[in-house]
Amino acid sequence: MAKQIPSKRKYDSSRRKEQARQTRLQITEAARTLFVERGYAGATIEAIAEQAGVAQETVYAIFGSKRKILSFLLDISVGGDDQPVRILDRLEPQTVLHDTNPSRQVAMFAEGIAEIMGRAAPVFEIMNSAAKTEPEIASLVKHIYQERLENITLFVKAIARNGSLRNGLEEAYAGEIVWTLTSPEVFLLLTINRAWPKQKYIHWLADTLNRVLLP
Repeated sequence: MAKQIPSKRKYDSSRRKEQARQTRLQITEAARTLFVERGYAGATIEAIAEQAGVAQETVYAIFGSKRKILSFLLDISVGGDDQPVRILDRLEPQTVLHDTNPSRQVAMFAEGIAEIMGRAAPVFEIMNSAAKTEPEIASLVKHIYQERLENITLFVKAIARNGSLRNGLEEAYAGEIVWTLTSPEVFLLLTINRAWPKQKYIHWLADTLNRVLLP
């Protein structure tokens, strides 16, 4: 009788993947702290690794460069988590885009922008500062701002589809206006320089967008 060979146990990689994910987030949060404290230039890979409690080789193996850490930090700040889902494909933006009540669209949009900017505006500030001396980051910032304009314009188009864009207001121009009003720079001016609470910012943004966009 032939000897039965025991089947190999199927390798479960889920635990290893979760450990790698947590290490990635640990490095990113360490970088966030140092970017704020020391600026982009002052936050070296060595310092980030030490802050995260990992080897420099681990940082390089996961990210490859400091610029990629900063880019990932912005991604998770905009999205609110590290899931690889575009911001427009997430539930809240999709709800706004498919609603048929323009006033409600504006209200939900203002709420969503406040949440995003609360997380992401400080990272934009770091990127803009780094872009002054880092050509690669300057190029990245330009791309991100262009992508943001395209996403904002989709919101304007969603309102226009409901027949509620103010008479004579072109979609492209309206997109640029909303892009400016919802910029991280304006958010920081109002919430940091003027110390506005989040609800005051939301109310101002919704009221302003209603006046600018709707009849």
